[in-house]
Amino acid sequence: MGNHVRIAVGLFAASLLGAFSGAALAQSHAPASSGGYQTAPVMITQLGGSAIVGGTVIPFKEVTLSAQVPGRVIFLAGAEGHRAAEGEVLVQIDDADLQARRRAAVSQVYQAEAALRNSYMQYNRELYSPRVNSISGFPGMGIPATFDQFFTRGFSSAMGQSSPGLERQADLYAQGVGVDQASSGLTQAQANLESIDATLNDFRASAAFDGIVMRKHVEVGDTVQPGMPLIDFAFIDYLRIEADVPVRLAAGLSEGMLVPARLDSGGGPVEARVAQIYPVADPKRHTVTVKFDLPLGTRGGPGMYAEVTVPDASVPTQAQTSVPAEALVWRGSLPSVFVLENGAPSLRVVRVGYPLADGSISVVSGLSGGETVILSPPSSLVSGH
Repeated sequence: MGNHVRIAVGLFAASLLGAFSGAALAQSHAPASSGGYQTAPVMITQLGGSAIVGGTVIPFKEVTLSAQVPGRVIFLAGAEGHRAAEGEVLVQIDDADLQARRRAAVSQVYQAEAALRNSYMQYNRELYSPRVNSISGFPGMGIPATFDQFFTRGFSSAMGQSSPGLERQADLYAQGVGVDQASSGLTQAQANLESIDATLNDFRASAAFDGIVMRKHVEVGDTVQPGMPLIDFAFIDYLRIEADVPVRLAAGLSEGMLVPARLDSGGGPVEARVAQIYPVADPKRHTVTVKFDLPLGTRGGPGMYAEVTVPDASVPTQAQTSVPAEALVWRGSLPSVFVLENGAPSLRVVRVGYPLADGSISVVSGLSGGETVILSPPSSLVSGH
């Protein structure tokens, strides 16, 4: 019967480990040897007020990828748990129609480039070989055209009826306008192509950072509309606890503070760091959302229940005696310890409290502090001998 009670109490103590944190210890728990026994002093621990707040484990960062365009899903990177690197395509929507429009836009860019090259050629031709000086339309041996070039135009210019210089300037200006128009046409064609490329990016959802697929909202073949969620993607190499802390408790927290925490995954207590305290409280629940960073490699995952022990300044600090767990003996239904008095062991019944962060057990009554207790006393040990 004693063994069953010892096992039950041991399991109870393990389940509550880390619920209360101790302040400065009066002296060390290092075991000593006295009269052939391993001994340790009864400690006096200063216990402050604390409260346990429930929370949820969340990823370090998480995004929901939504559809930007209507269409049919033709590709998914993988199932839940699929790990993807930054830039990897996670979801692809059918873009066959837009790809055809892109090929037409590329053809328009080529045409605009050819038109620009031709306009530059015509401008250079006018610049180095003006049409006003050109002899064209030679009939026979070209004598009439030659006379027209040297005599008729000369007399016309001298009489003020024409101005070859002004005509050349007008022709050169017209070719320059042609260059500007061709350049604008090329810019417009390139902008159209860039617009199509930007729209094509909306047909695929890529990973913005390294992470895993948390949840799929669609399957291959589904038809989606803009705004529909596609995939939840998260970075979970680092985990956090998000908890709604009452305002009176949140007042005792500050960023960077370390507090005890426990996850529902069955692992032991860990130290969580206060990462973020929301500046505004919930007006209905009167709580403040606080995020706690968990150590790297903490056993658990997003969505798990977690508990955080936060200090409660409204509860005064009090002294509490404690002994190592190895000092407790169970004879009958009550816990006891062997105290050395004048070199002889004396059995003393105690009332135990809760496990402390340093592994010792608080003692509510039966010890006053400063006594020496025997560790792992043999079953044959008798009080007074």
